Amino acid sequence: MVEEIGTTQDGDLIINVGPQHPATHGVLHLVITLHGETIKKVEPHLGYIHRSIEKMCESLTYRQFIYVTSRMDYLSSHINNHGCALLVERAMQIEVPARAQVIRVLMDELTRIASHELWWGAMAMDLGAFTPFFHAFREREMINEIMEDTCGARLTMNYMVPGGVQEDIHPDFVRKVKEFIALFKRKVDEYDEMVTDNIIFRKRMENVGVISAADAISYGLSGPSLRGSGVSCDVRKYYPYDVYNQVQFEEIIETGGDSLARYMVRIREMKQSISIIEQLLDGIPDGDFCAKTKAVIKLPKGEFYQRVETARGELGIYVVSEGATTPYRIKFRSPGFSNLSALDHMARGSKIGDLVAMMGTLDLVIPDIDR
Repeated sequence: MVEEIGTTQDGDLIINVGPQHPATHGVLHLVITLHGETIKKVEPHLGYIHRSIEKMCESLTYRQFIYVTSRMDYLSSHINNHGCALLVERAMQIEVPARAQVIRVLMDELTRIASHELWWGAMAMDLGAFTPFFHAFREREMINEIMEDTCGARLTMNYMVPGGVQEDIHPDFVRKVKEFIALFKRKVDEYDEMVTDNIIFRKRMENVGVISAADAISYGLSGPSLRGSGVSCDVRKYYPYDVYNQVQFEEIIETGGDSLARYMVRIREMKQSISIIEQLLDGIPDGDFCAKTKAVIKLPKGEFYQRVETARGELGIYVVSEGATTPYRIKFRSPGFSNLSALDHMARGSKIGDLVAMMGTLDLVIPDIDR
């Protein structure tokens, strides 16, 4: 059966999904080989919105390059910026004030919830349920307003800097976050009632896009996509940064390896993010929100690497420095690229109607892949 699926036969049909297709959530082009309705091969064609971000960063200073990463996985922009700032701080041995560390983690977890909210609404809409999309954006809008108050932006943030954050939090930050938490705790049960426990939804997700733990590791999956196959991999647990080692939270792991398992990881992760925020919100330390740093930053010669846990998985930032004001070489290890690589393996032998569910639970953001 494996040989039959992997070979081309008379009667096979090759179709194109994208590059302009609503279910790909970006400019992604899939060339799919079908035999009847059975998928034999999925071949992603990338590069439609490639912007040479890594090369651009090599001509920017160590203060400037941070914000280009907001345009990669734009739903994890705070976390992307955080990783870049951490790399510069490690290389320069900058001590970040406690207040800034807590503010960063709060922003990261709000970003994670906002990203998962958008994913949940779009995931349900891809499978034919339109109403959840509006419910998701109702709560997500509150987070966007909190971000806008403090950062001046709602999506592509420019807030993290080497040494801390650009500005202190808005005076209404704590109050608005508490209002959001109170609402979210009531509404998250609605998500299960509308979508998770819906029999049609579960039939579309169970035993669809199955990938074993060994295969998931082999393909380089990370984040919720890997934890849905039963593999522990949360960067916040294994390589904690800022104050993640001072809070208690559960690393969400599901063992099913199918689309429903990946879905459940993200739903449960939102509740853990709320727990992290609650532990930190009433104890934000006084003091500076940013350390004093030089106006012009020069990293010492050498190679530096930093990883962070974005909403989609592990983002790695690798920098080669020659001691100048700009990096000699920058490489980003984005979670979306590796997660997409497993789609062909997951889809072979499945029906074409199940492809959208598999793609949805990988939570692809195409600019993260097309760097």
